[in-house]
Parts: sequence; structure tokens; C-alpha cells
Amino acid sequence: MLSALLGGERLPAGDLAKVAGIAPPTASEHLARLLDAGLVVCIPSGRHRYYGLAGAHVAGVLEALDAIAPPRTVRTLADSQADEALRFARTCWDHLAGRLGVALSEALLSRGVLRVEHDEFLLTRAGEDWCGAIGVDLGELRQRRRRFTRACIDWSERRPHLAGALGAGLAQVCFHRAWIRRIPGGRALRVTESGTAAFSEHFGLLVEARAKRILSATK
Repeated sequence: MLSALLGGERLPAGDLAKVAGIAPPTASEHLARLLDAGLVVCIPSGRHRYYGLAGAHVAGVLEALDAIAPPRTVRTLADSQADEALRFARTCWDHLAGRLGVALSEALLSRGVLRVEHDEFLLTRAGEDWCGAIGVDLGELRQRRRRFTRACIDWSERRPHLAGALGAGLAQVCFHRAWIRRIPGGRALRVTESGTAAFSEHFGLLVEARAKRILSATK
């Protein structure tokens, strides 16, 4: 259930029960314990109750655990396709992960938008101009009560992707401009045609969505 919520969406108990393969009353018991432990929050909406992760700190722990967990066992073609889609592009709570998230982060480093200091990402002055040009509202992001930038180790790529408020802001732009869309039923993402063009223009990346490959457009 926590892995399902790692996609950043708030889900009802019934959906989480289906994900976990357990009865709704059992899911409710587990959710009550997760609430008591401060791992999830509950958001009432009319007669419904939706659950989400308690914050970026919980998402970071879950991603770190995934990075050291044994490889998932793939038994069917459907499982293989779902696993490949998840590895290609996904949300890690509110920022981008997978091959796409790591490639975008590394492109920002190579273009001088980000720099690394003490194993963490920092935004450069040139990066502030780049963010303004692409539509990232730095003023609003800096008002959030969370770290502005953070290097989050990607469980599938074993390399860091951009997290923190800036990572969330970049993901928001990608969703708002329809460069990426969610694949129903999970946290995997697909890259749209406009996204393929945008990632080439703004990041210098050649995204081959069908082949699940990402290359440097300058090569």
C-alpha cells in the first residue's frame, strides 16, 4: 500500500486493498496503524476518505528501501511490461524517477543548471534563469516547508535523481505541459509526442518512448 502511494496520488482504502490483495477491513486495520505511525495522512472528501504519504521524508525512506531490496520476481509478460514501464519513467511521490528522472537530472548537471556539492544537488545562478524560462516558479517553491533540492537515489537506476521542492516543481511543469502522462493503474508514466520534442529542446535528450531508451540528442 505504501508503494502504491509512492506514486503521489491519494487513494481510497478500497483501491489500496486491491493493490495489496487483502480484504477492505484488513486494509483499514493496516491504514489505521500507518496513520498512528505517522507514515500516511487521511484526507476526508465528502463521504470518502483518501490516503496519501505523510511527506517527502516517508517517500525518501521508501525509495531507499527499494534501492537495497532484492530484485522483483517477474513471472508473466504483463508483469514484465509493467516492470519495464516503471523502470522507464515513474513518479517518486511528487518528482520524476526511473530512467527519465535520472536522465533529466544528469542533463541539468551537464548544462550547468545544477551542480553537486557534498553529494547533493544545488541550483546554480544560470539554473535560476533556466527555471524561469521553462516555467518553474522558484519563489513559490522556496516558500514550501521542505528542502529545496535533494539527491534521491533511484532504486532502478542506482543513480540519483532530483527530489525536493525543485524536483516537484519540475514534475509539475512536465505534467502541466502534457509532456508526460500517468499510465492508469500505477505510478508509471509515458512520454507524449510533445514531451519527446520538449525533452530534446530543453534537456538535450532523445527519448525513444517505445524502445524505453533515453539518449543524448547531441551524440
